[in-house]
Amino acid sequence: MVVNPEISALAALVLTIGAEMIHSRRIKTIATLSFGPSALPSSWARIAPATRCVAVSLGIWGLTTLLTIQPKVHKAKAVDPDEIRHIVIVLDVSPSMKIKDAGEGGVKRRRERAFELMESFFKRVRVEQMRLSLIAVYNGAKPVVVDTKDAEVVRNFLDGMDMYTAFESGKTHLFDGLNLAAEISSEWRQDSTTIVLLSDGDTVPSVGIPKMPRSVNGILVIGVGNPIKGTFLDGQNSKQDASTLRQIALRLNGTYHDGNVKHIPSETISSLVSVEEKSALEKMTRREYALIAIGLSALSLAALPLILNSFGTQWRVGIRSNSDIKK
Repeated sequence: MVVNPEISALAALVLTIGAEMIHSRRIKTIATLSFGPSALPSSWARIAPATRCVAVSLGIWGLTTLLTIQPKVHKAKAVDPDEIRHIVIVLDVSPSMKIKDAGEGGVKRRRERAFELMESFFKRVRVEQMRLSLIAVYNGAKPVVVDTKDAEVVRNFLDGMDMYTAFESGKTHLFDGLNLAAEISSEWRQDSTTIVLLSDGDTVPSVGIPKMPRSVNGILVIGVGNPIKGTFLDGQNSKQDASTLRQIALRLNGTYHDGNVKHIPSETISSLVSVEEKSALEKMTRREYALIAIGLSALSLAALPLILNSFGTQWRVGIRSNSDIKK
C-alpha cells in the first residue's frame, strides 16, 4: 500500500477540524463554569483549535514522510569529487636550504622552517579534502609524491629528508619545478589546484615563465631564510632573495609571503584552498523537514494543554475580585 504524506496530512486536517467543531459545541454548554461570567476564554486562547489542527497535520505529514522515504544510513562521509582540492608543493632542496638562519632568532635551518610553515598550513585546512603532491627542485625537478591522500607521507619528506643528493650539483632552477607542477596538474578539474613554492630564492630568466593550466587557480610563493643578512656557502653569500621570489609570484599572478618568521595568514590560506560549501539550509532534505515537522507538532500538542490551563482564562474558581467585594 502506497502512502502519500500530503494526502494523509490533508485527511488529518479535515478530521481534526471536524473534531474541534464538535469539541467547541460541547464547550459552549459549560462555558460559564469554565470561563466565569463572561463565558469566554482569554482572547489568545481562541487560536488553540487552529493550533491543534495544524500540529496534528504536521505530525502526520512528518511521520508518513519518514515512512515512505529511503532510510538514512550514517557512515563516514565521503568527500564529494567536486570538493577535492589538489595541493602541489614545490620544495627547494638545494644545499642552501640547510643553512641555519631561519625562524625567530635565526636558529633554525631553512628546511626546518619550511616544514613548520607547511605543518601550520595542514592544521588550517580540511586534510581529508586535500590531495597532496610534492616536487623536489634543485638543478632540475623530480616528482616525489603525486596526488596522495596521506599527509603523513608528505610530512616525512618535508621533515628534513635530504633530497639534493638525487640531483647533480649546480644552480637551482625553480622554473623547472613550476613547469613540472603545471604538467602534473594539467589533467585535474578546473580551478581545483593550488601550487605552493617554498624556497630561499634564485635567479630567474626574463623569459620562459611557466604557463599554468586551467586547473590552477592559486599560487603561493613562500620565502625562507634571512632576507637581510647572508651566510657564505661555496664562496657565495646566500640569503633569502625576497625580490626574486616576489617577482616570481607577480609574474604568475600569485601571492608572495615572507615566511622566515611569520606563519602564512589564515586569510591567504582560506582564499587559496577554501571550497564553497552548501549552507545548512541548502543541505536539508525532505527527511530533515519531516523531523522538524514532527518536533514542532509534538512540542505544540504537549505544551498547549499546560499553557491553556495556566493562562486560558483570567477567572479563578473561589477567588472574588475587588469589584465583586465592593458590590
